[in-house]
Amino acid sequence: MSYDLLLAGGEVIDVGGGHVGRLDVGVRGGRIAAVAPALPRHAAREVIDAGGKLITPGLVDLHTHVHPGATYWGIDPDSVAWYSGVTTWIDAGSAGAYAIDSLRAAVSGSQVRVAALLNVSAVGLTAPDGESRELANCDVDLAAATLAANRDLIYGVKVRMDRKTVGENGLEPLRRAITVAEAAGVPVMVHIGVAPPAVDEVLRLLRPGDVVTHCASGLAEGMFDGTSIAPAVAGAHAAGVLFDIGHGSGGFSFDVLEAQLKAGVTPHTISSDLHARCLYGPVFDLPTTMTKLLAVGMPLEEVVAAATVRPARALNLPGGIGTLAVGARADLAVFALEEGAFELVDSHRRGRVADRRLVNEMTYVAGRALPPRLPPHPKPWIPLTGAQREALLERDRRVRELLSAPLIGVDGLAEQYPRSTD
Repeated sequence: MSYDLLLAGGEVIDVGGGHVGRLDVGVRGGRIAAVAPALPRHAAREVIDAGGKLITPGLVDLHTHVHPGATYWGIDPDSVAWYSGVTTWIDAGSAGAYAIDSLRAAVSGSQVRVAALLNVSAVGLTAPDGESRELANCDVDLAAATLAANRDLIYGVKVRMDRKTVGENGLEPLRRAITVAEAAGVPVMVHIGVAPPAVDEVLRLLRPGDVVTHCASGLAEGMFDGTSIAPAVAGAHAAGVLFDIGHGSGGFSFDVLEAQLKAGVTPHTISSDLHARCLYGPVFDLPTTMTKLLAVGMPLEEVVAAATVRPARALNLPGGIGTLAVGARADLAVFALEEGAFELVDSHRRGRVADRRLVNEMTYVAGRALPPRLPPHPKPWIPLTGAQREALLERDRRVRELLSAPLIGVDGLAEQYPRSTD
């Protein structure tokens, strides 16, 4: 058998495909052709020595916002994907019924795969919050028809349940989201935050397979009393509600997560909630979020599964997404697992130190390496600290300096047009 690409001798963690250990990965025609030890090097057009590196399926980020042209929160996924290893991005409710066509157009040219959760509010996330304060926006029939007409793009329903978003409407937006989801046979992802409503009220309505994102939130009332998690939280977890990290700007606290882990309430999925505010910190990217889970003691294999096959299965994504199963599209990520002492912070500037971190070295989509792509500047409405602004300016300066200097000197050149001599 011949291969277009062979990643040789890496430490593979592919829980969904059943491949864990020191293995080679062969790619042909943009799909996984073989995962096995000692595949023949001579049969490959390109061989990459992955010795000492970690090879995973392309990461699947269950909670992101990637609609930059029409929402407050959206970012360009391609400019982050190439250095983070995320090849499947789930846009979590940026678009409701009014903007789903716009979202489709926005992601149609993306190099990465984008799937969506439909916001139960037709107006979606055009503003920082408040999309469900006017209950008429949460039109069940309109949302159900939109979902039915876009099943190739939409894999679930999103609703934000916090004081700023629902106003005086209490649990009704969630009830409507569940009605829409039940009609289509898809899960609901529910954002929890500052009450009302309280966490136990929200969890009481969720079904097995529904997703509660920001599961380690320090803002959600009724999650954590300072020493232990609430019985309703443990009960929902045991009943099959899927707990998703959804880090974001305000949805992740180390102390809450550690209390959950102590109680056996392990997050099912690890997502970043990457958007235009937290892109510059405290989230930065999904590998940094995964490193935070390593810092509190989750095993590496479980962390990788929670950012690959588990989110793919939570939404019933097709085609072997999140795995290196033979025949699946060859979306891969290559990481260095660096050792040291790495300071990390949660959404409330509380720190932990990790003794290792994941650093992406290459990202492949359909067997092709994603090229570097400079990120756009933040939108004018995104609040940044002085330090963040200075860091962005310094990054621009360093990139300009790197690209404006001659790449190599005379010793690295060949004579491209030799002069003839008599």
